[in-house]
Amino acid sequence: MELTGAEIIWECLLQEGVEVVYGYPGGAILPTYDALSKYEDRIKHVLVRHEQGATHMADGYARITGKVGVAMATSGPGATNMVTGIATAMMDSVPIVCITGQVPSGVLGSDAFQETDITGITIPITKHNFLVTDVRQIAPVMRKAFHIARTGRPGPVLVDITKDAQNQKTEFVYPTEPLRMPGYVPASAATPDQIERAMELLKSAERPLILAGHGVNMSGAERALLELAERAQIPVALTLLGKGAMPESHPLCLGMMGMHGAAAVNQAIQGADLLLAFGMRFDDRVTGNLRTYSPNSRKIHIDIDASELNKNVKVDVGIAGDLRTVLEQMLPHVPTLSHAAWLGEIRNWQEDTDERDIIHYVAPTDKLYAAHAIRDLWEATGGDAIVVTDVGQHQMWTAQYYLNQRPRSLITSGGLGTMGFGFPAAIGVKMGSPNDTVWAIVGDGGFQMTLCELATAAQENVNVNIAIMNNAYLGMVRQWQEFFYEERYNATPMHNPDFVKLAEAYGIPARRVSRREEIADAVAWAQSINGPTLVEFQVEKADIVYPMVPAGADLDKMIRRPSAPNLPDWSENH
Repeated sequence: MELTGAEIIWECLLQEGVEVVYGYPGGAILPTYDALSKYEDRIKHVLVRHEQGATHMADGYARITGKVGVAMATSGPGATNMVTGIATAMMDSVPIVCITGQVPSGVLGSDAFQETDITGITIPITKHNFLVTDVRQIAPVMRKAFHIARTGRPGPVLVDITKDAQNQKTEFVYPTEPLRMPGYVPASAATPDQIERAMELLKSAERPLILAGHGVNMSGAERALLELAERAQIPVALTLLGKGAMPESHPLCLGMMGMHGAAAVNQAIQGADLLLAFGMRFDDRVTGNLRTYSPNSRKIHIDIDASELNKNVKVDVGIAGDLRTVLEQMLPHVPTLSHAAWLGEIRNWQEDTDERDIIHYVAPTDKLYAAHAIRDLWEATGGDAIVVTDVGQHQMWTAQYYLNQRPRSLITSGGLGTMGFGFPAAIGVKMGSPNDTVWAIVGDGGFQMTLCELATAAQENVNVNIAIMNNAYLGMVRQWQEFFYEERYNATPMHNPDFVKLAEAYGIPARRVSRREEIADAVAWAQSINGPTLVEFQVEKADIVYPMVPAGADLDKMIRRPSAPNLPDWSENH
């Protein structure tokens, strides 16, 4: 059948199983929006208030569902407004497809109204991108875009389509023949020799440690990871994006590593004689000083992206492949082992961490601390909510005090650290997982970057609960200023609006919490409402995330919480 290019775009989305598109119309994409009326009964379109919000919503939807998220915008400023969200997805390996309109092909390169070379701009921050100038290219390009986004190491793909290509007509037949893309052959499995060498290292290790990253959740390798860890009695440390890869209540799960990870975890990394790195990329926030990183360990690294092997940390066995596939290959060869002495040593470190670093030493209790609020939120939700964070101190406290028992239950911007991510991403998460309770935990700074999406949440009646940790500062920047810039708090104090009145202006129920004893009731109130809610927590301004590894320092050279043995344990007052 003969269709316009605009109709073909929607037909391709149907063929790829797309259920929701987040977007904002404009001149160069208007033919596609005009064709939407023929498809709106099969594909839901969510009108965002800023194109960055569209990409974050598509990102959140993709992270929670494992499907490809889709965002749409017009040319020029519409497309460039997507850049931050595209970069966020690229850094965290999230499969999204961004469709942008472009000026007619006849005026490309002439600086036409709202013309921007968005494919040129996004080359470094997309897995691949396409410029389509002919209607006959739309269907094959769309198929390639989705294939590239979801296979191998997932990532964002941008498809830029000129306005004339959207208006042209052609016969539409969705291509079904096998895709052949020279040079693009994602790795999948390990060789027998690689498995044998890895097992030799495992059997000879006395102090092994698994480092579980985002790849565990993305590949669905949680069960295989758990079986390997239990059989060989290997403790497991988590990256920020790896939280949920293993239940944090499990005795072998040590918690989060890295700059704001638990001191015991970083000490275990530095004391290990074998690291098994699963689906993680040895980011600088995880390693600290590379020259002194885990100096006495052999290293096994499994990652879907061969370019990550030996990139930051030299390894003894590097395996490029799908993590679940490789672990399932390994399991028949993994012996039953015991590492009682090593686990006992780690438990001693954990006791020191609990005594020195956890939140009960930040009393007195007449102040509301963000960590208290997050811990109480964890208790009030039974630890079963999906939590989506923004970026800053609240993000690290959430990682420390909201324990994750299941995969994909913490959604956050890790690699790029994008302020403004949390709230719009939570909208996408809730739409992708409507039966789950979703909390967006955000800071007062990051929330104001994308708070325009309150209108989107209200318009769609998305049942997202927003928890604002309002300390009237750019808290993490302030923390660095306190430690490293002689307490010169330049440009970090925040003059904030009344967040409760702001939410109410959008028709969103809201309330304020300033005392700890109010938290449980506020959480129950928010979760009783069918629709978006906002709870503002007025928290201590001059608070610090402990521990902290200074940038570039040795991983075990952490700034620890000052001892305060005479202060009451917060649990005694709760």
